[in-house]
Amino acid sequence: MITRIVASQNLSKYVGKDLQTLAEKHGVTVIGESGNINKGWKGLTIECLAGLSPNNKKAPNGLGFELKSVCYQQKNGLWKPKETMAITMVNQDDLLNNDFFHSHLWQKMKSLLFCMVSWNGKHNTDSVLLNVITFDFLEDDKLILAVKADYDFIRNKLKTQGFGALTSRDGKYIQARTKGAGHGSKTRAFYAKKCFLEEIYVPKVKALQVAA
Repeated sequence: MITRIVASQNLSKYVGKDLQTLAEKHGVTVIGESGNINKGWKGLTIECLAGLSPNNKKAPNGLGFELKSVCYQQKNGLWKPKETMAITMVNQDDLLNNDFFHSHLWQKMKSLLFCMVSWNGKHNTDSVLLNVITFDFLEDDKLILAVKADYDFIRNKLKTQGFGALTSRDGKYIQARTKGAGHGSKTRAFYAKKCFLEEIYVPKVKALQVAA
């Protein structure tokens, strides 16, 4: 049985290592026979390194943790997040009926095992595992209180203006934006903005020497 602690220990062994080489070792296809890149190869490789087999891919949720990865790129000698990070889908009833510390969002955030992977700026094949971090947040953490303020704003907006009024502009550190194909998508998810990911992780990896 894989717990978050065990998965974190397993992944930590590969910090600074080339993920494409590890993907090939674990039988994960990076580039298919047609020459197309398998967009999910990094996530699949990280699951293998964590000790999750194809037969227990749903283990993270079942065991109380979830595995996430986000690409980072170097800017002025520092690793900066290339993208935002999806946390969980927005459930209207949950958002309306629960304050932040009783919300599904908070439960998800507390359970995350987060992997930073490098982005080479050209293709999606060269990548290194930069760091592995657990979201060990305390309720009185300054950043978490700021996230709570974002959640309260979004919740109040839902109550007063309706679900369709929620946009990516809401919130400083998190947002509840549309998720799905096309601009007409009616589903929304909570995302951690780049500034949230920067504030937590950049100081921990700026001096990391990536293995060749």
